[in-house]
Amino acid sequence: MIITHDATLSRIAIHKTGNSGKDEGMRISASELHLRDEVKELLTKYFLSPFSKNEYFNLFHESDLQLNEVYHYATSIFEHPSSLYINSVNFAKHLYAKSTHPMIKPGELYVAYFNNLILDGEEVDAIGLFKSESRETFLKVYPVDDNYGVDREDGININKLEKGCLIFNTEAEEGYVCAVIDNTNKNADTHYWFDEFLKLRERDDDYHQTRETLDLCRKFVNEKLPEDFDTDRPQQAEMLNKSMKFFKENENFVMEEFVSEVFAEKDVIESFHEYRKDFESERQTKIQDDFDISGQAVRKQSRVFKSILKLDKNFHIYIHGNRDNIEKGYDQERNMHYYKVFFDEET
Repeated sequence: MIITHDATLSRIAIHKTGNSGKDEGMRISASELHLRDEVKELLTKYFLSPFSKNEYFNLFHESDLQLNEVYHYATSIFEHPSSLYINSVNFAKHLYAKSTHPMIKPGELYVAYFNNLILDGEEVDAIGLFKSESRETFLKVYPVDDNYGVDREDGININKLEKGCLIFNTEAEEGYVCAVIDNTNKNADTHYWFDEFLKLRERDDDYHQTRETLDLCRKFVNEKLPEDFDTDRPQQAEMLNKSMKFFKENENFVMEEFVSEVFAEKDVIESFHEYRKDFESERQTKIQDDFDISGQAVRKQSRVFKSILKLDKNFHIYIHGNRDNIEKGYDQERNMHYYKVFFDEET
């Protein structure tokens, strides 16, 4: 969890980077900015308030972490905060080199240094990298003698951070702990901020383990079970409900307990473990046998753990409980499938 109440913005530099594919160039500022306290407070809110998720990442490189440019420049700043300006120029040049896709917009790159951030109970410094790409029109209303004047001004909406990354000065050997935001350029072709500029991968923590394990269960139940055991949709729904129930009712995940409670049958359990190996290989991840369950990851995954029977375009049946209360059949006269649902009362 990130706590920002006592965070202070101690250093900041701003540069403008264009689209290198369009040869738009850069505008490099001459030095760090020295701001009034009230402006620092506004910028601190603009930069830090969107970071509320417990989803973290690490900087990485396929061959050597030191070859990740962002990691290299961040390490230099953490060792010598006074080097923020010269490394902010390096960040800008690196961002410009990665801004080749035609959809990438020019914008201001802010490189900031924060003190007194709290990450999971630990006080740490952090480097912030932020980019604003969109400008909005504002009306400026002001008194003139005994009347008012109205002018138009273009600026940045401080309630809409578009791109951001906080690099916390902890776990340096693993690529630092990072939190990231990208609210623009959702098209996969333009994920340059996350994949090309920062070059991040998910941190192997409880949030990651919880999310990946739930995704493994969902895919196994929806894809593998029908193939190997000819399960019908109500049976699949029952197992999905059992899976989510286990994660909601337990603080700690133990694989042996989970498969015994949810899948029960030996053949299904063996199929699940085989599917797990393929899942880990495809995702290039490792599902642990024991970890603390992340409540936030469970809440996020519960949105896609919907046990819904979609019947043509006429009906949706939401299944939350007892599998024995729904039966599937076939009507010869109508030449149609049907479900029979049993219940005690209608609400």
